[in-house]
Amino acid sequence: MLDAIRWDTDLIRRYDLAGPRYTSYPTAVQFHSQISPFDLLHALRDSRKAVRPLSLYVHVPFCANICYYCACNKVITKDRGRALPYLQRLEQEIQLIACHLDPAQKVEQLHFGGGTPTFLSHDELRQLMSHLRKHFNLLDDDSGDYGIEIDPREADWSTMGLLRELGFNRVSIGLQDLDPAVQRAVNRLQSLEETRAVIDAARTLQFRSINIDLIYGLPKQTPENFARTVDEVISLQPDRLSVFNYAHLPDRFMPQRRININELPTPAQKLQMLQRTIEQLTAAGYRYIGMDHFALPDDELAIAQEESTLQRNFQGYTTHGHCDLIGLGVSAISQIGDLYCQNISDLNQYQNTLASAQLATSRGLSCNADDRLRRAVIQQLICNFSLEFAQIEQAFNIDFQGYFGELWPQLQGMDKDGLIELTSESITVLPAGRLLVRSVCMVFDAYLEQHSRQRFSRVI
Repeated sequence: MLDAIRWDTDLIRRYDLAGPRYTSYPTAVQFHSQISPFDLLHALRDSRKAVRPLSLYVHVPFCANICYYCACNKVITKDRGRALPYLQRLEQEIQLIACHLDPAQKVEQLHFGGGTPTFLSHDELRQLMSHLRKHFNLLDDDSGDYGIEIDPREADWSTMGLLRELGFNRVSIGLQDLDPAVQRAVNRLQSLEETRAVIDAARTLQFRSINIDLIYGLPKQTPENFARTVDEVISLQPDRLSVFNYAHLPDRFMPQRRININELPTPAQKLQMLQRTIEQLTAAGYRYIGMDHFALPDDELAIAQEESTLQRNFQGYTTHGHCDLIGLGVSAISQIGDLYCQNISDLNQYQNTLASAQLATSRGLSCNADDRLRRAVIQQLICNFSLEFAQIEQAFNIDFQGYFGELWPQLQGMDKDGLIELTSESITVLPAGRLLVRSVCMVFDAYLEQHSRQRFSRVI
């Protein structure tokens, strides 16, 4: 079975390193300021010529309340009026980008993230979707994957009805933990009833897929109380689950400074939480997709992994990796062909740049031949837990073992440890290594040693 995992505590302790999550390769750490709007326009022209399908990501940065654990780009405000000038500039960006694309390029995937997208009023959501439909070829037959992140404290039945009417058919629900003491410690009070109401609405309104986000490693969590949260979540029967490891990086993310470090669980307790969560989800029929993701066997991610068509990009695991990804809004990242580019991360600067009719591109990179090769290797490993050398050799006209000869001793060590099975023809990530697949991918990362590992979360 593709989803088989074998828990090996000794192996985890040895290979649980800090490293990238590989939503891209090269990672965003490599982005530099030499990438300009001109590079983006050039990439858009190539996309138009090839008539490649599109995936749109729209970033809505506003939240009414701060969650202390959060590492997202967000603006905390009770003033709902702050959304209006942002939406005006976002609509300007949509227009500037879309005029360089072909109307025949279908938007197969759409995702609203944040922040809290439902911070926007119903009228604002209607207007934004209308503007997107005016300038992009959004599907109107419900066949696309159109998702939105939901905070159940900021949504009700009427909100869910509006979202379904606007064309959304997937929801991702932030939950994190149900224990009141944990919720108070991270300033996110959210009842099971609020969450269940949103899920009931989504099911009644025939949303195609429901994802729930959980975080382990938060203050005041214990293996026992987190297991109760997982049991409650299983009873809600989401199609997918994301179970994230909390990375406490207060030097990088200011809200985390409000967390009492003495209330954080120990590394041993975090391992217990993860092990027990895997046991609970596996017993409930969920498959381990990889990284932090679980899905029911009939979910599209699980099916794609079975068929070796699963891919990974800035939106995580996806069945739409063949699309050009266009990020819209403050801090949003695009991946168009071999170009990665990111918008300005400061809200005022983003708005001022677009006010002068300029695109907000601030940094990025263009992949070279070595980047493309290593990206393909890492994609295969992190999505399918296997790599056939012949496929890479044919696609890139190389001798795999010759090209990566200097890495062979590390790979042989992982083979000896039971992390992978290494042959002259392939690498297979073994059940004991699947939780540690990031560590396997890190062997192929040409940039990793250039940067402090403190920039990254640990594998587990």
